[in-house]
Amino acid sequence: MHVIFACIHNAGRSQIASALFNKLATEGGSNMRALSAGTDPAQTVHEIVAEVMSEEENIDLSAVKPQLLTSELASRAKVLVTMGCGEKCPFVPGLEIIEWQIPDPKGQAKARVKEIKKIIEKQVSDLYSRLKQLEARG
Repeated sequence: MHVIFACIHNAGRSQIASALFNKLATEGGSNMRALSAGTDPAQTVHEIVAEVMSEEENIDLSAVKPQLLTSELASRAKVLVTMGCGEKCPFVPGLEIIEWQIPDPKGQAKARVKEIKKIIEKQVSDLYSRLKQLEARG
């Protein structure tokens, strides 16, 4: 099962979410995978986001390149989690769409980015648990 986390610039929230989801899936022995994309991708992941993820999760986002959320990309997923891109996200029949209201870490102080990461971590954990139960049922 594939999950896409999407935000506008694919440089903060969606990168954090997909990295945390993939960490849970790997540690849990799940075949589920996540990727992230944006409706107007930036050139790079926010430096402060990469720094926080490296320090707190030992996840290196420094070489990750934000990508455009396309209909083709979305069609490969079962779930699309949006964080601020709303109606700009492509419509794909049968795709479960979940909207999370998560503050944008862009331009925020490191302490605030850590708080935002904790919010995302809780949401990702809850989503992963729900999807893991569905996966177990076949």
